[in-house]
Amino acid sequence: MAFAHVNGIDLYFEETGTGRPVLFLHGWGTSGRAWDAQVAGLARDHRVITVDWRGCGRSDHPATGNDMRGNVADILALIDVLGPERPVLVGSSIGATFALEAALAAPERVAGVISVDGPGYWPGQSMGEQLDGLLDAFAADRAATVAAWVPNWFGPAGTADMVGATVRQILDSGTAIDALLTEARDHDPRQALRALAVPAVFLHGRLDPEIPVEVSETLAALAPHGEVHIIENAGHMPHQEQPAATNDVLRAALRHMAADHGSSGHGSDSYGSHSYGSRGRAVSGRR
Repeated sequence: MAFAHVNGIDLYFEETGTGRPVLFLHGWGTSGRAWDAQVAGLARDHRVITVDWRGCGRSDHPATGNDMRGNVADILALIDVLGPERPVLVGSSIGATFALEAALAAPERVAGVISVDGPGYWPGQSMGEQLDGLLDAFAADRAATVAAWVPNWFGPAGTADMVGATVRQILDSGTAIDALLTEARDHDPRQALRALAVPAVFLHGRLDPEIPVEVSETLAALAPHGEVHIIENAGHMPHQEQPAATNDVLRAALRHMAADHGSSGHGSDSYGSHSYGSRGRAVSGRR
């Protein structure tokens, strides 16, 4: 357990195991604890790193910088602190967006991306309308709104413990992250993904009611080195609902990316629209 000071804030992270680094990025409002099953499943032969991104969990909860640009800058700064080897970034939900944006901004610092039920665009209007209404509902009664929303993230394999832990993590996080929901509604990476220079795997729960499977299928088809894997009997949180199946896909993807690791250099000159400044320094043991 440690903290890295990046871009003026302290990010809490944990690392377990040795081997090629894998950096896990949780979804909106949760924390690195969302990946406990992946830490247990992968740490025997990987350096597994989980982080609480800004505004969440045990990291600082600043009033500013809680947008995609700020989070991507933090991730790239954390990569520099953790170095020197390029990690594979694994992101859940909007954490997958951060991972893809980091890879677009600095492909020379990222070995690959694995997106888990990540957003990319909204095929219909219902989800966009839901995101619009959530901010008003949060202002009226945040706790009740979160408690009513989170059960919908899970498919039939989800448990009351999973739902309860997710709700508690969100309520422990700062309210400044709420604006990310509006930003996610308007974000569309489809054109940019055509230039993605690192391997990308799009993993998706078949029963996700929040982000439909077709989003990952579309993004995988657009990415030059993309592929899609569907996890059956899982909703928006397949890494918790179906951890064994998810870990099998992760392990296979990591093997493939390891084979490609270091085979070619990646410059960032063509990624000007995805340029994120980042500043990171030494890790501290603050608790």
